[in-house]
Amino acid sequence: MSEPRITIRPLNLLLLVSTGLLLVLLWQLRSLLLVLMIAIVIASTLAPVIRAAENLRFPRWLAVFLVYLSSIALLTGGGILIGPTVVEQIQRLFLKLPAYLDVLASLAQDLVIRFGISEPQVIDLIDRMFDLQSLTGWAFRSSQLLLVRSLGVTRGIIDGVFTLILSLLLSAYMLAGSKNLIEGIVSLFPKPWDERLAAQVVPVSQRMGGYIQGRVLVSAILGIVISVGLRFAGLSEFALGLGVIAGITNLIPFFGPVLGAIPALIVAIAQGGWTFFWVLLLFVFIQNVETYLLDPLLVGGSVKVAPIYQLLAVLGGTIVLGIIGALIVPPWVAGASVILQNLYLEPKLAAEKKTSSQIITSEEAIKPPPLSIER
Repeated sequence: MSEPRITIRPLNLLLLVSTGLLLVLLWQLRSLLLVLMIAIVIASTLAPVIRAAENLRFPRWLAVFLVYLSSIALLTGGGILIGPTVVEQIQRLFLKLPAYLDVLASLAQDLVIRFGISEPQVIDLIDRMFDLQSLTGWAFRSSQLLLVRSLGVTRGIIDGVFTLILSLLLSAYMLAGSKNLIEGIVSLFPKPWDERLAAQVVPVSQRMGGYIQGRVLVSAILGIVISVGLRFAGLSEFALGLGVIAGITNLIPFFGPVLGAIPALIVAIAQGGWTFFWVLLLFVFIQNVETYLLDPLLVGGSVKVAPIYQLLAVLGGTIVLGIIGALIVPPWVAGASVILQNLYLEPKLAAEKKTSSQIITSEEAIKPPPLSIER
């Protein structure tokens, strides 16, 4: 009996080698792919504003120019208006941080002693946990890992700024020449896939842009509410700075609100009295409002992705791309869900219904007629 022989066709070998080379090329171009991903997210976010400007009879290139100019002017004006106060409050907060950490260390030591734990190793561990130099080193290493060393995608702060500027320019080009760009890409696919893919561009853009628009709006609302609430809760000295920190971190789903609450809670504990209780109550209230009101109303309605998939997108994006991934991967997942729904799930459901109806019709056709008894 002859042994079975394994044959490799030249076409399969060529396909395998081409796939390997393509993966290597994509890995070498990962920085460019990141720029492209960010640019598409920015373009999807600004696309509704561009369409609104076009409805006012502006040429598309002029609409793009005016929207970007207005966005830059708005951000610059906001920075001039509240920037100095925010910077001054955050600087003051860092100057008082060692004293706050000493208070926290004393409270932690008193707490463990009340529970009967008085070993020197435990007390020394608490001192190291609340040591400013140790915390600063840990924060620097973590931020370097998440912001700078995200798999080598960005290799420094200057490189990160350059990536952002290049993404903005590329997104402006995409918006200005979107029609020709889309026609050129979909023309590479055979019929009827070219028409099917072209029909998905607008819903995918709406889904991706709706996610970012919702997160920015929710974060802006919460930043304002937290700033006002902290002022009334007894932290008026740092209210605006802590509110801005909470608003920015809230852009990251699930984990951002917790990260934004930590600085305010540290200050509240150090100040003592009822301040901690009121600040904690404020953030619990804000978190519930975001979870059960703002997110379903402003984000969930446009994204239409289950929370578990959003969480996985945030975790996966953070692991691969750091903080940048936590911001841009969820809208890509939202856009991919549109393609999956429109090009696979809905046709599959329609085919199943058609097959089921054909089976029912066939069964009715071969069913014998009922017997009749003549009198």
